[in-house]
Amino acid sequence: MKRIFYILILLAFSALAFAQGPAVTNWLQNTTVTGTYYISGNSIAQPMTATDLVNCQKVEYDATDVYVHTEGIPAYATGPFLDGNPSLATAQGAIFKFPLNPTEEMGTKTETTPGNIGVFINGVALFDWRDGVAWNNTTMALCGGPGNPPCPGGMGATQDWNRDAIPAEAPGFDCSKAHPAMGNYHHHQNPSAFKLDINVTSTICNMYDADGLYSIDATAHSPLLGFAYDGFPIYGAYGYKNIDGTGGITRMISGYNVTGATTRTLGPPTSGTYFDGYFREDYVFTANTAPEYMDEHNGRFCVTPEYPAGTYAYFCTVNADWTSAYPYVVGPTFYGEYSNASVATVPGGTTVYNAPSAITDEAFNSLDLTIFPNPSADIIAVQIGGLLSENLTVSLYDITGKMIEEKQINKGQTMAHFDIQTLYNGTYIVKIANGNNVTSKKIVVNRH
Repeated sequence: MKRIFYILILLAFSALAFAQGPAVTNWLQNTTVTGTYYISGNSIAQPMTATDLVNCQKVEYDATDVYVHTEGIPAYATGPFLDGNPSLATAQGAIFKFPLNPTEEMGTKTETTPGNIGVFINGVALFDWRDGVAWNNTTMALCGGPGNPPCPGGMGATQDWNRDAIPAEAPGFDCSKAHPAMGNYHHHQNPSAFKLDINVTSTICNMYDADGLYSIDATAHSPLLGFAYDGFPIYGAYGYKNIDGTGGITRMISGYNVTGATTRTLGPPTSGTYFDGYFREDYVFTANTAPEYMDEHNGRFCVTPEYPAGTYAYFCTVNADWTSAYPYVVGPTFYGEYSNASVATVPGGTTVYNAPSAITDEAFNSLDLTIFPNPSADIIAVQIGGLLSENLTVSLYDITGKMIEEKQINKGQTMAHFDIQTLYNGTYIVKIANGNNVTSKKIVVNRH
């Protein structure tokens, strides 16, 4: 009897360990820090209200699903949105439900939908390629969206030529490549700041600096960034070359390319205004047997750090210069069995997952930390490579040990800045700590 009892206890712990997989443990949790936002014309980020908590507030799970409570506000500053978008990122009070064991859709694959199609680990929504604007060949003009007449069939109806949000709405994205729709702040693409791309295609970060969820690292497997509505994980831009985890690190490549056509049936001719790639239908998928090429859903079955036995996974595809590559994250169809992950309530009997308060000593010591420029005359930046999963305190000291200023890099952020224009020339110390560990770097202030 005692042996049976111990076996039951072991099975219970095994089930618990299995349940606490990446779909449970990888969400960034926070119940105290609130968001910040930029007002157009003011380069100082403003605090949000006390209810605008960043990241996710609660994670709970049962035998089949995980439930994530979030306001949908990121730790990085949002806005401004310079295309006339009157909306601000506002608390959503959302609950999302994801299956712990997602499965492939064996029938007809489900097309991605307008609105949320996934959630990043900081609780921020993922949208697909679309922006609700299309071409009306009867009027020979755009329809749908702000400032345009309705499209035939009304909102949500699919037209022959549907506009791609990434090029069309670029002037309205903030530094972190996102914007709100009726308060629902969301990314359509790789959630890394414009300024961190090799080819910087927006100047928004020059005045309204932010950092995004993570920074691309071409030398390491990208972190797990979120989950699609079918339950399968979403990763960043780089992964193992081979699906078995071998072959080194390489960029994941979209299988879609523009057609190169100069005319469009029932659509406008290709031109400077309606260039090739302006509409979703300008892209065509071509299967490629090379392992780094994504399938038609923008994913592949492969080994990842969080799934050593393998999983189907989507990737945030980018071009060689790190600009976003269609279909960007998920789509235009889901690989797995789709379900609207937004729910109103959580069933009884769930277990609340409390994330550890600090990362391991080994993880802290392996932080990819860069301080630049060094020497500097006006400002220094402390940059964390990859994804930060805990809060860090960053302090600036003079050589005598006097603290000059202290900043926080919260989980889901990557950067802190110090304005050093009032400091004397000389050597200073930057200390980065997480409560259990501390590391120090010397910087030089040198103004001629």
